[in-house]
Amino acid sequence: MVITSSNNEKVKYWGRLKLKKYRDQENLFLIEDEHLLKEALKKNLVKEIITTNNELTYDLPIYYVNDKIMSLLSSQVTSAKIIGVCEKIKERAYQDRLIILDNIQDPGNLGTIMRSAVAFNFDTIVLSNDSVDMYNPKVIRSSEGMLFNINVIRTDIKSFLNNLDSSYLKITTDVKGGEDIRKINSDKLALVIGNEGSGVSKEVASLCDKLVYLKMTQECESLNAAVAASILMYEVYHG
Repeated sequence: MVITSSNNEKVKYWGRLKLKKYRDQENLFLIEDEHLLKEALKKNLVKEIITTNNELTYDLPIYYVNDKIMSLLSSQVTSAKIIGVCEKIKERAYQDRLIILDNIQDPGNLGTIMRSAVAFNFDTIVLSNDSVDMYNPKVIRSSEGMLFNINVIRTDIKSFLNNLDSSYLKITTDVKGGEDIRKINSDKLALVIGNEGSGVSKEVASLCDKLVYLKMTQECESLNAAVAASILMYEVYHG
Protein backbone atom coordinates (compact mmCIF):
# COMPACT_ATOMS: atom_id res chain seq x y z
CA MET A 1 0.00 0.00 0.00
CA VAL A 2 1.26 3.48 -0.93
CA ILE A 3 0.67 6.34 1.53
CA THR A 4 -0.69 9.35 -0.36
CA SER A 5 -2.25 11.57 2.32
CA SER A 6 -0.40 14.22 4.29
CA ASN A 7 -2.94 13.65 7.08
CA ASN A 8 -1.70 10.12 7.60
CA GLU A 9 -0.54 9.76 11.22
CA LYS A 10 2.82 8.24 10.23
CA VAL A 11 3.45 11.10 7.81
CA LYS A 12 2.68 13.64 10.54
CA TYR A 13 5.01 11.79 12.91
CA TRP A 14 7.87 11.70 10.41
CA GLY A 15 7.32 15.36 9.58
CA ARG A 16 7.74 16.36 13.20
CA LEU A 17 11.21 14.79 13.19
CA LYS A 18 12.35 17.63 10.93
CA LEU A 19 12.22 19.81 14.05
CA LYS A 20 14.93 19.61 16.73
CA LYS A 21 12.55 19.54 19.70
CA TYR A 22 10.80 16.44 18.34
CA ARG A 23 14.08 14.76 17.45
CA ASP A 24 15.17 15.29 21.05
CA GLN A 25 11.83 14.11 22.37
CA GLU A 26 11.69 10.94 20.27
CA ASN A 27 15.45 10.28 20.20
CA LEU A 28 15.13 9.80 16.43
CA PHE A 29 16.22 11.64 13.30
CA LEU A 30 15.83 11.38 9.52
CA ILE A 31 18.48 10.62 6.93
CA GLU A 32 18.08 11.00 3.19
CA ASP A 33 19.52 9.09 0.23
CA GLU A 34 20.95 5.62 -0.08
CA HIS A 35 24.61 6.29 0.74
CA LEU A 36 23.67 7.71 4.16
CA LEU A 37 21.25 4.84 4.70
CA LYS A 38 24.05 2.35 4.07
CA GLU A 39 26.24 4.00 6.70
CA ALA A 40 23.40 4.00 9.24
CA LEU A 41 22.58 0.36 8.49
CA LYS A 42 26.17 -0.61 9.30
CA LYS A 43 25.61 0.77 12.80
CA ASN A 44 22.16 -0.86 13.20
CA LEU A 45 20.55 2.52 13.77
CA VAL A 46 17.76 2.38 11.17
CA LYS A 47 14.29 1.71 12.60
CA GLU A 48 12.19 2.04 9.45
CA ILE A 49 12.47 3.13 5.83
CA ILE A 50 10.32 5.48 3.75
CA THR A 51 10.61 5.24 -0.03
CA THR A 52 8.94 5.95 -3.36
CA ASN A 53 10.45 2.76 -4.80
CA ASN A 54 7.91 -0.02 -4.32
CA GLU A 55 10.39 -2.64 -5.45
CA LEU A 56 12.81 -1.95 -2.61
CA THR A 57 13.39 -4.71 -0.05
CA TYR A 58 15.10 -4.44 3.33
CA ASP A 59 14.83 -6.54 6.45
CA LEU A 60 13.14 -3.60 8.17
CA PRO A 61 9.68 -2.01 8.19
CA ILE A 62 9.25 -0.23 4.83
CA TYR A 63 6.62 2.41 4.11
CA TYR A 64 5.88 3.27 0.50
CA VAL A 65 4.84 6.85 -0.24
CA ASN A 66 4.17 8.94 -3.32
CA ASP A 67 6.33 11.83 -4.55
CA LYS A 68 4.16 14.43 -2.81
CA ILE A 69 4.70 12.87 0.61
CA MET A 70 8.42 12.41 -0.04
CA SER A 71 8.64 16.09 -0.97
CA LEU A 72 6.99 17.03 2.34
CA LEU A 73 9.47 14.94 4.31
CA SER A 74 12.64 15.72 2.38
CA SER A 75 14.84 18.70 3.29
CA GLN A 76 16.41 18.82 -0.18
CA VAL A 77 15.41 20.93 -3.17
CA THR A 78 15.24 17.76 -5.23
CA SER A 79 13.44 15.30 -3.01
CA ALA A 80 15.20 12.15 -1.88
CA LYS A 81 13.91 8.79 -3.08
CA ILE A 82 14.54 7.09 0.24
CA ILE A 83 14.53 8.25 3.87
CA GLY A 84 15.62 6.36 6.95
CA VAL A 85 14.22 6.90 10.43
CA CYS A 86 17.20 6.39 12.75
CA GLU A 87 17.94 6.17 16.44
CA LYS A 88 20.23 8.89 17.70
CA ILE A 89 23.85 7.82 18.07
CA LYS A 90 24.92 6.97 21.60
CA GLU A 91 27.90 8.80 23.08
CA ARG A 92 30.85 6.63 23.98
CA ALA A 93 34.10 7.05 25.90
CA TYR A 94 36.60 9.37 24.21
CA GLN A 95 40.17 8.37 23.46
CA ASP A 96 43.37 10.30 22.69
CA ARG A 97 42.42 12.84 20.02
CA LEU A 98 39.61 15.32 20.71
CA ILE A 99 38.35 18.33 18.82
CA ILE A 100 36.28 20.65 20.98
CA LEU A 101 33.86 23.06 19.28
CA ASP A 102 32.90 26.26 21.07
CA ASN A 103 29.57 27.62 19.78
CA ILE A 104 29.89 26.38 16.18
CA GLN A 105 26.74 27.54 14.38
CA ASP A 106 27.07 26.71 10.70
CA PRO A 107 25.78 23.19 9.94
CA GLY A 108 28.05 22.88 6.92
CA ASN A 109 31.06 23.62 9.09
CA LEU A 110 30.13 20.95 11.61
CA GLY A 111 29.57 18.35 8.90
CA THR A 112 32.92 19.18 7.30
CA ILE A 113 34.71 18.98 10.66
CA MET A 114 33.17 15.53 11.17
CA ARG A 115 34.59 14.34 7.85
CA SER A 116 38.03 15.75 8.60
CA ALA A 117 38.04 14.33 12.13
CA VAL A 118 37.46 10.83 10.75
CA ALA A 119 40.05 11.38 8.01
CA PHE A 120 42.75 12.54 10.43
CA ASN A 121 42.08 10.16 13.32
CA PHE A 122 40.39 12.45 15.83
CA ASP A 123 38.06 10.02 17.56
CA THR A 124 35.73 12.44 19.35
CA ILE A 125 34.06 15.80 18.79
CA VAL A 126 33.04 17.60 21.97
CA LEU A 127 30.22 19.95 21.03
CA SER A 128 29.21 22.86 23.26
CA ASN A 129 25.58 23.03 24.33
CA ASP A 130 25.06 26.21 22.29
CA SER A 131 26.42 24.73 19.05
CA VAL A 132 24.31 23.68 16.07
CA ASP A 133 22.33 20.43 16.38
CA MET A 134 24.38 17.54 15.01
CA TYR A 135 21.15 16.07 13.57
CA ASN A 136 20.39 19.14 11.51
CA PRO A 137 19.81 17.84 7.94
CA LYS A 138 22.57 20.07 6.55
CA VAL A 139 25.05 18.68 9.09
CA ILE A 140 24.11 15.13 8.14
CA ARG A 141 24.45 15.78 4.39
CA SER A 142 27.73 17.68 4.65
CA SER A 143 29.21 14.95 6.86
CA GLU A 144 28.77 12.52 3.93
CA GLY A 145 27.93 9.75 6.38
CA MET A 146 30.90 10.37 8.69
CA LEU A 147 28.39 11.34 11.36
CA PHE A 148 28.11 7.58 11.90
CA ASN A 149 31.87 7.13 12.27
CA ILE A 150 32.73 9.78 14.84
CA ASN A 151 31.94 9.97 18.55
CA VAL A 152 30.11 13.20 19.44
CA ILE A 153 29.64 14.40 23.00
CA ARG A 154 27.41 17.42 23.65
CA THR A 155 28.19 19.06 26.98
CA ASP A 156 29.28 22.20 28.77
CA ILE A 157 32.79 22.52 27.38
CA LYS A 158 34.12 24.71 30.19
CA SER A 159 33.31 21.97 32.68
CA PHE A 160 34.65 19.38 30.28
CA LEU A 161 37.99 21.19 29.92
CA ASN A 162 38.23 21.79 33.65
CA ASN A 163 37.76 18.09 34.35
CA LEU A 164 39.87 16.77 31.46
CA ASP A 165 42.78 14.65 32.62
CA SER A 166 46.08 16.55 32.78
CA SER A 167 47.64 14.06 30.38
CA TYR A 168 45.79 15.88 27.57
CA LEU A 169 47.46 18.91 26.01
CA LYS A 170 44.71 21.50 25.49
CA ILE A 171 45.38 23.86 22.60
CA THR A 172 43.49 26.58 20.75
CA THR A 173 44.28 29.04 17.98
CA ASP A 174 45.54 32.60 18.05
CA VAL A 175 46.18 34.29 14.70
CA LYS A 176 48.47 36.87 16.30
CA GLY A 177 50.79 34.50 18.08
CA GLY A 178 51.28 31.17 19.69
CA GLU A 179 53.30 28.16 18.68
CA ASP A 180 53.47 26.69 15.21
CA ILE A 181 51.04 23.75 15.16
CA ARG A 182 53.71 21.65 13.42
CA LYS A 183 55.81 21.79 16.58
CA ILE A 184 53.08 20.34 18.79
CA ASN A 185 53.80 16.79 19.87
CA SER A 186 51.55 15.11 22.40
CA ASP A 187 50.09 11.62 22.67
CA LYS A 188 46.84 13.05 24.01
CA LEU A 189 45.47 16.22 22.50
CA ALA A 190 42.36 18.39 22.83
CA LEU A 191 42.07 20.95 20.03
CA VAL A 192 39.58 23.78 20.65
CA ILE A 193 37.95 25.57 17.70
CA GLY A 194 35.76 28.64 18.17
CA ASN A 195 32.67 30.28 16.76
CA GLU A 196 32.72 31.36 13.10
CA GLY A 197 32.43 35.06 13.93
CA SER A 198 33.87 35.56 17.40
CA GLY A 199 36.29 32.66 17.73
CA VAL A 200 36.97 30.88 21.01
CA SER A 201 35.50 32.65 24.03
CA LYS A 202 37.98 34.14 26.50
CA GLU A 203 36.72 31.85 29.25
CA VAL A 204 37.33 28.75 27.15
CA ALA A 205 40.69 29.97 25.83
CA SER A 206 41.90 30.57 29.40
CA LEU A 207 41.44 26.86 30.11
CA CYS A 208 43.86 25.83 27.36
CA ASP A 209 47.54 25.04 27.88
CA LYS A 210 48.90 26.48 24.64
CA LEU A 211 48.01 28.80 21.80
CA VAL A 212 48.88 27.68 18.27
CA TYR A 213 48.75 29.24 14.83
CA LEU A 214 48.80 28.27 11.18
CA LYS A 215 51.47 29.97 9.14
CA MET A 216 49.91 31.85 6.21
CA THR A 217 50.36 34.98 4.13
CA GLN A 218 49.72 38.43 5.58
CA GLU A 219 46.99 39.03 3.02
CA CYS A 220 44.73 36.50 4.77
CA GLU A 221 43.78 37.33 8.36
CA SER A 222 41.83 34.19 9.14
CA LEU A 223 40.29 31.00 7.77
CA ASN A 224 36.83 29.50 7.83
CA ALA A 225 36.35 27.48 11.03
CA ALA A 226 36.01 24.16 9.21
CA VAL A 227 39.02 24.85 6.98
CA ALA A 228 41.18 25.86 9.95
CA ALA A 229 40.07 22.83 11.96
CA SER A 230 40.77 20.51 9.05
CA ILE A 231 44.28 21.87 8.46
CA LEU A 232 45.12 21.72 12.16
CA MET A 233 43.94 18.12 12.41
CA TYR A 234 45.92 17.27 9.28
CA GLU A 235 49.09 18.78 10.76
CA VAL A 236 48.61 16.88 14.02
CA TYR A 237 47.95 13.63 12.13
CA HIS A 238 51.09 14.00 10.02
CA GLY A 239 53.23 15.50 12.78
